[in-house]
Parts: sequence; C-alpha cells; structure tokens
Amino acid sequence: MIILKNLTKTYGSINAIDQLNLRIHKGEFFGLLGPNGAGKTTLIRMLSTLTPSTLGSISIDGVLMDRDKSRVKSKIGIVSQHTNLESELTAKQNLELHGKLFRMPKDVLTKRIDESLEFTNLSNRKNDIIRHFSGGMKRKLMIARALLHSPEVLLMDEPTIGLDVTARRKLWDLMKRLNKEGMTVILTTHYVEEAEALCSRVGFLNFGKIIALDTPTNLIRASGEFALECFDERVNETKNMFFSDRETALEKAKSLSTSVNIRPTNLEDTFVLLTNRKVGENHECFNHSLA
Repeated sequence: MIILKNLTKTYGSINAIDQLNLRIHKGEFFGLLGPNGAGKTTLIRMLSTLTPSTLGSISIDGVLMDRDKSRVKSKIGIVSQHTNLESELTAKQNLELHGKLFRMPKDVLTKRIDESLEFTNLSNRKNDIIRHFSGGMKRKLMIARALLHSPEVLLMDEPTIGLDVTARRKLWDLMKRLNKEGMTVILTTHYVEEAEALCSRVGFLNFGKIIALDTPTNLIRASGEFALECFDERVNETKNMFFSDRETALEKAKSLSTSVNIRPTNLEDTFVLLTNRKVGENHECFNHSLA
C-alpha cells in the first residue's frame, strides 16, 4: 500500500502539492486526472524519489521514503511523460544501461531483458537503433525498461501523449496485462476515456489537492447519467445541463429553441462541474478566463 500523509511541495509561494492525503491499495490501477499544472507530474516525481517533499511523508509497504530512499526506489518503475531513451543505442543497450544503474547481476539482467522485451513485443527489434523506432515503440521500450528490475509499483506519467489511436490502444492492453498480473499502476492522464477504460479508482487533482476520489462509474453518476448540450447564442458558448435519465433530458430539450445534443455523461463533465475547468486546460488559460 502507498500512503501519502499531508504531502506538500512548495515552490516559493506556490503549493504544487497541498497537504495531500491519499491511500493507493496494492494491485490497484489508480488514475490521476487534472488540468495541466494541477500537480500531477510533481506528484509522480515525488513518488519516484526524484523530487523531495517540503512537508509530509510517503510510504510504500510501510517503508518511509525519506528514511530509506534506495529501498523505496527499488520498488518503483517509472515511465515519464517525455521520451528519455538513448537514441543512438539499441533497445537492448538501453535496457543494459538501466540494469547497470540498478546494479543487477549480469545473469539476472540478461534474463530480465529477454522477458521485458518479450512482454512488450519488442524481441525482434532488440538490436535496432532507437532513433528508428516509432513513438509507440519507444513508449513500449520505456515500459520494458521500467519493468526491468521487477518493481512492485509502475508510475506512468501521461504515457500515451502524442500517440495515435492505434498505438494508444496497444499501450492500454499492455497496462491492463500488467495490472491483471498484480502490479500496482498509477497513471496520470488528461485523456478522460483512458481513465474510464483503465482505472479502478480515479482522483481529480486540482491546484495540488484531491477534490474528488471514487470509481469512474460513481464519479460520472455524481453529475447525472445524461448531459444535454445546447449552444447559447447570447454568449456564443455551449452549455451543459445534467439529468438522472434520458426522458427528463428529452423533456427539457423540448422547451429549448436551439439545437441540442443528448449524450451519456463522462468524467470530464464531472470534473468541469467541480472545478469549472476542462481536463488538460492550463492554469494560465483558466486564470485569464476569469479576468
């Protein structure tokens, strides 16, 4: 189990993470949704030992990070938002370099390289130079690298950003397999459908705080089962209204003179209701809209 107690990270007068309390269960697929700048990447960096906390604590399986950072680090694999592979090395060489950083014995490293490449379907490309890989293949190799030292927890920070739909779905399958085999997966994303498809629980992060936490289904139900979209010509903006059932939404639509669309609600609807911001929206854009 991962336990965060009053976790805080400040940069000057800015609280990137603000007294955050959270428990993530062993074997859980946990998602963090939030706007750009909400603190998702900062939290991932803190969980991966890369960024120290200002206040509060992080423990994994009862081990406090600030007391035994190396032990905690051995329990964690990370797939960062940005590709950070050595582009002039082969896939195998990239993994060998990672294994040496973790001081893995040569025989164990050789075995784990083969297993990780097999798991990510990259065995036939192990001797190819990375700069010739597609974006999806690079992401898969980053997952193979993260798995190399047999971690218990996999941190994935926007792992599918910039990928096409096909590559993204292939990575979804890979992440599902990992979680099904018992690995704890923590995913940050602003793709709402990604969190809905993968996560058993989702936390909405906004200005460094968890403002809602539940299963995707329960979070969606909180805003109502159906959304009625209509374009308000007075302000040239699409408005959403939410209803518990389609019939009630249809009755409301009949009273409107503009064109409407009725659809099932999603996680983004719930997030916007709670924050008046869209998932993936920048802080700067939000602040400017209030001016």
